[in-house]
Amino acid sequence: MPLTFLTADRAFEETADATTPDDQYRWRRPYRPGPYRVGAAAVLLLLASYLLFAAMIIALAGALPGAGVCVAAATGVIVLALRVLRMGAWVSAHGLRRVALLSTRTLSWDRLSVVHTVQQPVKWLGLPRTVQGQALLAEPVGGEDLRPVITDHNADFLGRSEAFDMAADAVEGWAAEYRH
Repeated sequence: MPLTFLTADRAFEETADATTPDDQYRWRRPYRPGPYRVGAAAVLLLLASYLLFAAMIIALAGALPGAGVCVAAATGVIVLALRVLRMGAWVSAHGLRRVALLSTRTLSWDRLSVVHTVQQPVKWLGLPRTVQGQALLAEPVGGEDLRPVITDHNADFLGRSEAFDMAADAVEGWAAEYRH
């Protein structure tokens, strides 16, 4: 089973002539998930495998309710790992989608006044500690303050400044093309 949300879309690396008109309406991430995000998901999946192994041992011992609890916990951890992998910025002709751990926010390109990169204090790996860095901001027409779409110190771009620049340029390019 291919896990398409793990890889960056090849359409960003290919020429525009190679994509079909329907591809522009498919949600895609303009960058590959970073090593910290993939590592966190791997640790969560490792924890889920331990929980499933414990469920098997508990079921063989004859305590089925306990095994059911372990299977339910493992299922929750697997869903959490998949959500961690899906986090980030996604673009399509419909707009810009920011996927967080517990929420998803989608803004159509028409509702955005500007999408630009700025120097500002940003959270380091999503923790409360802030450091000076770059952030890609998408400002709605109403002037409402939003969290940065991506930063150069999040789990996808920490230590990968060139990847951040390419992703920010790709999102800004989509905004320039589809914002009217």
